[in-house]
Amino acid sequence: MTEHTPRPTIGRTEFVALMAMLVATVAFSIDAMLPALPRIASELSPEAPNHAQLVVTSFVFGMGVGTFLAGPLSDSYGRKPVVLWGSVLYVLACALAWAATSLELVMLARVLQGLGASAARVVPMAITRDYYAGRGMARIVSFIMMVFTLVPAVAPLIGSFVIAYTGWRGLFGVFALFALLSAAWLGLRVAEPLPKERRLPFRAKALKAAVSEVLAHPVVRLSTVIQTLCFVGIFASLSTIHALFDTTYHRAESFPYWFCLIALVSGGFSLLNASLVMHLGMRRLVRLAMATTILISLAMLAHIWLIGPLPFVLYLFWQTTIFVHTAMTLGNLNAIALEPMGHIAGTATSVFSALATVGSVMLTIPIGLAFDGTPVPLIIGLLAVISLAYGLMHFLNESEDVE
Repeated sequence: MTEHTPRPTIGRTEFVALMAMLVATVAFSIDAMLPALPRIASELSPEAPNHAQLVVTSFVFGMGVGTFLAGPLSDSYGRKPVVLWGSVLYVLACALAWAATSLELVMLARVLQGLGASAARVVPMAITRDYYAGRGMARIVSFIMMVFTLVPAVAPLIGSFVIAYTGWRGLFGVFALFALLSAAWLGLRVAEPLPKERRLPFRAKALKAAVSEVLAHPVVRLSTVIQTLCFVGIFASLSTIHALFDTTYHRAESFPYWFCLIALVSGGFSLLNASLVMHLGMRRLVRLAMATTILISLAMLAHIWLIGPLPFVLYLFWQTTIFVHTAMTLGNLNAIALEPMGHIAGTATSVFSALATVGSVMLTIPIGLAFDGTPVPLIIGLLAVISLAYGLMHFLNESEDVE
């Protein structure tokens, strides 16, 4: 840290735990809902049970839209106010979802929840950058991600326990409590890391100019499209995974434990990626992950068409490879996109993440709604988007040569 860099007002262990808890708001809000989808379907959309999965994608859509503004707002008004007001919106949205009497109202509440959670997605990284730089920041972020990995692993299990005792509406009370605890922790224990003299005016003209600069760069444009396609893999999987475990493989009761296993394997590959990227490079590692996923998906389709339906063990293997693919690509693609944007990294991160998230929702919805009781539509859909992403990686390399 330089002499101008503020020092954290709490110890490193507490800082890592707090930042991880804030970032985990997103994963908790998505993954804990998965066991609730069959009950939401039976109560609010019995005539179209597939539509219940829109509860997941509507949250992701709201988060994507909010991501576009959260970074610039925190640069202008401070880190803590943006997180705290985001938490207020999140809690109010939880109350709306709890009282909702229709699927459409639940979806609206989930969009608002996503908007509120976007601050917890973006601002913790900005706070970390306020306090740390270079290798010090990389080390802290690694610690945060290690703690964060545990949340997706246990979220469906927590969700299933809550649903068993309170019904699916009780989840929104737990979400609100989680957000209130993390907001109170931040508010009481951390001083505002961005002093007023370092804040930037929030001007639409300046934001538009920064967005134009981000989108004008060929590496960033292509990285955004590729990231969008890769996001489809994880969001489409999350939309249909519980239905597959329940309807196709009749393992709804054990789903939280299998999901925990998948998440832990994915988290292990996230740590492996941190080591491999130093030797193989970001682009080569992304292409390797994509090529592996494409080959495995083709093998699964060949089994279905030549032999018959996938046994559970093969489906579980394939689904795990999709989560691993996410772990091996998204972080590297973020780094590739931000390489030429160091002078406006905060805005670039918001623009890149927002466009990729919202765009992926548009592609995820038709893949999810195509669910027919088998994994075939999901495998075909993800094979298509990942193959396209793999092809675009070659153009990304060409644009680097130009730049």
